Amino acid sequence: MEYRQLGHSGLRVSEITLGTMTFGDAGAGAAIGGVPLSQARGLVDQALEAGVNMIDTADVYSNGRSEEIVGEILQDRREDVLIATKARFPMGTGPNDAGLSRQYLLRACEASLRRLRTDYIDLYQVHQRDGITPVEETLDALDTLVHDGKVRYIGCSNHSAWHLMKALGTSERLGLERYVSQQIYYSLLHREAEYELVPLSVDEQVGILVWSPLAGGLLSGKYGRDRTAPAGSRHTTEWSEPPIYDQDKMYDIIEALVEVAGEHGHSPAQTALAYLLGKPAVTSVVVGARSGQQLADNLEATSWSLDEGARQRLDEVSAIPLLYPYWHQRNTARDRLSPGDLTLLGGRL
Repeated sequence: MEYRQLGHSGLRVSEITLGTMTFGDAGAGAAIGGVPLSQARGLVDQALEAGVNMIDTADVYSNGRSEEIVGEILQDRREDVLIATKARFPMGTGPNDAGLSRQYLLRACEASLRRLRTDYIDLYQVHQRDGITPVEETLDALDTLVHDGKVRYIGCSNHSAWHLMKALGTSERLGLERYVSQQIYYSLLHREAEYELVPLSVDEQVGILVWSPLAGGLLSGKYGRDRTAPAGSRHTTEWSEPPIYDQDKMYDIIEALVEVAGEHGHSPAQTALAYLLGKPAVTSVVVGARSGQQLADNLEATSWSLDEGARQRLDEVSAIPLLYPYWHQRNTARDRLSPGDLTLLGGRL
């Protein structure tokens, strides 16, 4: 296991982060969860023994039960593990029981601390944007939590590039704590993050944590053009993430992934993870698991790297079209492109 710097911070994070949306069996995530405490303990032990040093959860996962499970498992080894959690989604029915207001964030953090059985959270992330709360209010509340010693670092999740850039600019303007990371959806099936979010991360030194790097299991090798979805998979439930807009392209990508994986002697899941770990600004991929076998396979992705030929094949089959203004920048600005620009345009000049 290797460790990478998390954005513009001194924090070093393992290439694999253990995600815990599968822990517990209630509320958001119930469709993909169901992992009880006893089984979760074994998964955490297995991950830590492999060198994983960060566990990611959220207050909304199983209505707080995921955080409770993480807290119980880690209570005797808290200092050895980084805990990342999130807040934003409803945890009650009141008018102030959701969002990113100062009122809600301070209460949400206290509640997470109680469930996690800890005095501090290593990485506290806003789980989604709140378009009606001023970003100054959100960042000031997060700054308070850092300076009170309840949070060490802050990050965001599921923001568009202009939302994130506005937040970074506000932090700089007001002298407030700055997001060190963004947790985003990014996979071989969906590379839209490469339009803006990845270039921004390179340019502003914001680490990327990837959620659902296997596209909800679609890149696990269990799905095929002529095969039905495996029994018990999340895509047989009402779970709709990630959305699929072009099934033919999806299966083209999956077939290429399976071929490359076979040629390298690794599983499709490992290959999809290794692909992302070779992308600019990616600090860590967040993997969830229901079994030790599944987790062991995912952890193995850190032990090897894709060669350039294989990476190029996967890049080509999963390529995203150049939207405006990117095709125009490729045509007319190629003589003065920044490192951030080159993350998208470098292979198309």
